[in-house]
Amino acid sequence: MNRILLTQYGLKWNPFSTELPSEALYLSPKISDFLWRIENVHVREGGFALITGDPGTGKSVVLRALADRLERQADLTVGVLNHPQSNLGDFYRELAEVFGVALKPSNHWGGFKTLRERWVSHLAATRVRCCLLIDEAQEMSPKTLLELRLLASARFDSQPLLAVILAGDGRLSDALARDELLPLGTRIRVRLALDYASREELSACLNHLLDSAGAATLMSATLKHTLCERAGGNYRVMTNMAAQLLAVAAQRQLPSLDDKLYLDVFAAPSSATNSTRRNSRGHA
Repeated sequence: MNRILLTQYGLKWNPFSTELPSEALYLSPKISDFLWRIENVHVREGGFALITGDPGTGKSVVLRALADRLERQADLTVGVLNHPQSNLGDFYRELAEVFGVALKPSNHWGGFKTLRERWVSHLAATRVRCCLLIDEAQEMSPKTLLELRLLASARFDSQPLLAVILAGDGRLSDALARDELLPLGTRIRVRLALDYASREELSACLNHLLDSAGAATLMSATLKHTLCERAGGNYRVMTNMAAQLLAVAAQRQLPSLDDKLYLDVFAAPSSATNSTRRNSRGHA
């Protein structure tokens, strides 16, 4: 936490940082419903779930909140795949590390058999499937995605061994609709499609972030309105603008953030300034 912000504005944390504590994340009712279903149904029934949306619409927030909740369950093993663009050998190598099994990545059959045995034994002991979270899943090759589909179930696909949550942008949705990945696309059991936020949703998020940081009065009502108008429905754009305004306000030792600060930071150069620059270039 930046001590300047903490002392100057009495913040618990920077409300616009990417490193927000879990309790400060804004979760819309739609996201909360999805998280409940994953926590209470999907990890017990297994299979594939899908989160899709353009950059800045909230996928990372959903995954963070989901990982935090699932990791609190004592009988659940949660793994995160961090390198989705891996080839098949590296994919097996990472799965082995995530789930703590010893295998030779060059021996795909051996890895396939060992991982499934691990998941079957976990299911027999806890009645809960192991869970795998994969962000940026649009980067996975079709061959790896299909391998994961075969890995994740047994008994002619009637027994899911793993609960998998795939997250990615529109390219992932498009890929799952193609013939080569249709066997996986038709097996998605839970879906969360994130779209660009309305002004009301952006406003709710902004108010939540400020309130949770103990700074409900840090920003004027008109500035909140301006940010929600200018963000284009994108949460990330809104928080990035707010973070920049907060940094400038702290540098100038301003007591609060308002529209005047927004204009100082983000207003386009005046026509007079542009004219002066054009004239100076003409005389050069």
